[in-house]
Amino acid sequence: MVVMEQVPTAERSSGRAVAVAAYAVLFVLGLVMGLLGAFQHSWYLRPTTVPISAFGCVLALFAVCYGAGRMMGGKLAALAAASGWLVMTMVWLSGRQEGDVIIAADLSGYIYLYGGMVAALTAVLVTPTAHGGSWLLTRH
Repeated sequence: MVVMEQVPTAERSSGRAVAVAAYAVLFVLGLVMGLLGAFQHSWYLRPTTVPISAFGCVLALFAVCYGAGRMMGGKLAALAAASGWLVMTMVWLSGRQEGDVIIAADLSGYIYLYGGMVAALTAVLVTPTAHGGSWLLTRH
């Protein structure tokens, strides 16, 4: 005879509230990364013209998204941080009445924007799920 342990309703609802709060914090972390990255992505390594901070922002985004997914045990955490970054980045890409944009159409802007999108997508895809390994990295 198998006896199933019942989890009290109060514990389930408090656990759910903690999880929702954690996902909200990860979303806000993504927003902060998008805010900082938009203004700091255009530092170049002189005398060459390598946008070193754009590469750093892309690597940091991948690390945060992948780490969040690994620590929370699912792709939703990685997606929460990535979506926060994407929302803030889209805000900075929109034009203003003055014609200014924060992320310019230069090498550092392209590396930050497209590299960040690839990094966020890759982090979500390779994050293992709670029921096993990553579907992308598992042999079928």
